Amino acid sequence: MGDPTVADVMTTPVLTVTADERTLDVAAAMADQSIKSVVIVDAACQPEGILTSTDYVRMTADGVDPTETTVREHMSREIITTSPDTALSAVASTMRGNDISHVPVVDDETTVTGILSATDLTGYLADG
Repeated sequence: MGDPTVADVMTTPVLTVTADERTLDVAAAMADQSIKSVVIVDAACQPEGILTSTDYVRMTADGVDPTETTVREHMSREIITTSPDTALSAVASTMRGNDISHVPVVDDETTVTGILSATDLTGYLADG
C-alpha cells in the first residue's frame, strides 16, 4: 500500500454555498450538519472562498448581525485547494505552514468535490 492521499481521508460531500447567501442561513446549515466550514462556489462550482466557524467567532466579536450580512462580506477569498491524489503528508504540511484547518478538494483544478479538515487528519491518524 502506498502513501495515503487526500482521497483516502477527505469528507464528501462538502457543503457549498453561494456568496450571496445570508450568514445566518449558512450558520444554521452548518449547525444542522455538524460541520465547521463551507466552501463558497460560483455558478460553475469553482471555489471562490471559504467560511469557517472561526469566521463566525470573529463576526460575533465584531458585533455583526448575521441577518443583515452575506457570506461574501466575511469569507476568506485567498484559499488553498488540493486535489484528491495529493499525498496526505504534503497537504498536512501545507495546512500547518499556512495555519489553516480546512482545505477544499478540487477535481480537475476547478470543481469542488470534498474538503479535508484537521479533524479528518486526526481521525485518520487515530484509526490508523
